[in-house]
Amino acid sequence: MLFDAMDLAATFVFAISGATRGVRRRLDLFGVLVVAWVAAVAGGIARDLLIGAVPPAAIADWRYLAAAVVAGLLGFFASDAIARLKTPVLLFDAAGLCLFAVTGTQKALAYGLTPVMAAMMGMITCIGGGVARDLLTLQVPTVLRSELYAVAALAGAGSISLGYWAGLPVLPTAIFGAALCLFLRLMSIYRGWRLPIAGMIQKSSKETD
Repeated sequence: MLFDAMDLAATFVFAISGATRGVRRRLDLFGVLVVAWVAAVAGGIARDLLIGAVPPAAIADWRYLAAAVVAGLLGFFASDAIARLKTPVLLFDAAGLCLFAVTGTQKALAYGLTPVMAAMMGMITCIGGGVARDLLTLQVPTVLRSELYAVAALAGAGSISLGYWAGLPVLPTAIFGAALCLFLRLMSIYRGWRLPIAGMIQKSSKETD
C-alpha cells in the first residue's frame, strides 16, 4: 500500500514536470496533457514490460491516468503560480526521481529479479519519463548531459537493492535510497555537481604530463 501511494505520488509530480515543460514550450491544452501523461508513465511502463508485469500498472489502473490528468490540468491552468518556483521542472523531476527509485526497485525485487537487475529496473523507472518528456518537447534528454540524473537514480536504486541483499529492513532502506537519490540530484541542480566530460579528462591529463 505504501509503495503504491509512492508510485502514484511519483506519477503526479512527474506529470507536473511534464506539464510545466509543455507550458514553457507553448503547447496547447491537449499537448500539455499528452506530455504530462507520457512523462508520468513512460518509465513505469518500460519497467513493467521488462519484468513481465503485464498489462503495465500505468495502463491497467485508472488512478495513474487520473493522477496524470489532474497534474496536467494543474500545470496548465496554474502555470503562472508554478513558474514562480525556482527551477520548477527540475524540482518536480527530482522529487519524482527519488520516489520512482524506490518503487521501481521494490517492484522488480518483488518479481524475483536479482538485486543488480532490480537496481537497473529502478533506474529505468526513474529516467524513462524524463527522457520521453524531453524528446517530446524537443530538448536534449537530461540523462545525456553531464548532470547527475541517471547516476542519482542508480545510486538510490542500488542502495535499496544492496539493503535487500544484506537483509536490512525494507522501509529504512527505501527511505535511505530515496534520500540519497534526491541529495545527488539536488546537488547537481544547486551546486553544479557534474560527471567529468572528455575534454576535462584530456585537459587534466595534459596538465599532469
